[in-house]
Amino acid sequence: MSLQCITQRLTAVHQSSVSNKKYSRGLFALAISFGVALTPACAHQGDNMTQSPSALLQAYGKLSDQTPINQVTLTNSNGVSVDVINYGGIITRIETPDSNGNMGNIVLGMDNLEDYTNSSTYFGAIIGRFGNRIANGQFSLNGTDYQLATNDGDNHLHGGVQGFDKKVWTMAPFSTENSAGVTLSLVSPDGDQGYPGELTTQVTYTLTNKNTLDMQFVATTNKPTIINMTQHSYFNLAGKGDILDHQMQINSSAITPVDGGLIPTGELMQVAGTPFDFRNAKAIGKEINIDDEQLKLGKGYDHNFVLKNKPNHDLIEAANVYEPNSGRTLTVYTEEPAVQFYSGNFLDGSTKQASGLVHKFRSGFCLEPQHFPDAPNQPTFPSTTLMPGDVYSTRIVYEFGTK
Repeated sequence: MSLQCITQRLTAVHQSSVSNKKYSRGLFALAISFGVALTPACAHQGDNMTQSPSALLQAYGKLSDQTPINQVTLTNSNGVSVDVINYGGIITRIETPDSNGNMGNIVLGMDNLEDYTNSSTYFGAIIGRFGNRIANGQFSLNGTDYQLATNDGDNHLHGGVQGFDKKVWTMAPFSTENSAGVTLSLVSPDGDQGYPGELTTQVTYTLTNKNTLDMQFVATTNKPTIINMTQHSYFNLAGKGDILDHQMQINSSAITPVDGGLIPTGELMQVAGTPFDFRNAKAIGKEINIDDEQLKLGKGYDHNFVLKNKPNHDLIEAANVYEPNSGRTLTVYTEEPAVQFYSGNFLDGSTKQASGLVHKFRSGFCLEPQHFPDAPNQPTFPSTTLMPGDVYSTRIVYEFGTK
């Protein structure tokens, strides 16, 4: 066995399966058990050396209060790799092959911990308790009014001033014959950012040998609360330049139009005949600058696209993207009723990463599966209420490929 293989030995933590049932009523047994084992990253098969999935844990940095932050590098048998830190559960790097087999990073990120702590871009982060916006940071639940932290003008955005993207998560890596992953755990106390109830949360990232990153979100509460979690990676499948030539297809026939504060009006707007019609693939930049009121309000695409859910909340294909120069593809699957498509309209070039990619205007895009923005204040929108004894559970899957 090579020195490289030996150095990739690590402690594996194996996770039991978690039910996919969302917002289930009554008592629901949630069992996560861990077993520890030393797992080799490489194994001999006859005279050939093959790489097994691995999850390599190492130090990443320290916060200003000297809290240590760690990184896990997940690698599958095809050489696809994902870096995750336990600050914000941030995915700092995803490396996949292009159509010629050349590996490259396809997500926007920072080069050090200090840059992440100072950033308000949410690069690669777990978003919670509530993704997207809540008008004026206010909502009522069971006759009680709540005021959340406001961090987007008068509105609450992505969990508040110190949302889940700014929390230190407990991190447990694991590997199996067909995958490598990490489970991140967090307890958000009652009153955190104004939310009611102590929320116990686990997010598991699993990189499979099928070149998918399968993300499972699970949470329980001890008081009635609201929840709408998602993942906020910015993608650039070329690894350079802007994303305007990426070919985007979104399986949605309607969006929730917004007002000047990017809060949904409560209506549904059909995409037919508008620049929001991505039912057939087209370049992101094809119609992004046309004279359209909704595009002006978002400074581009920053809208909630409504998906057609299956009754049993199975995974559905929300969107797929193709970058012609690299040949890379990204397909996003979800159990959620919507996906936010954001075209990087607020990136201003003030940050960059070691690869040389400057985070300029529209240099990355996000596809954030979610419940609808401002849902607690919109009675016609799918509910985001979580009750004691129920389990919040949802999945997002990124599938990486080429063509």
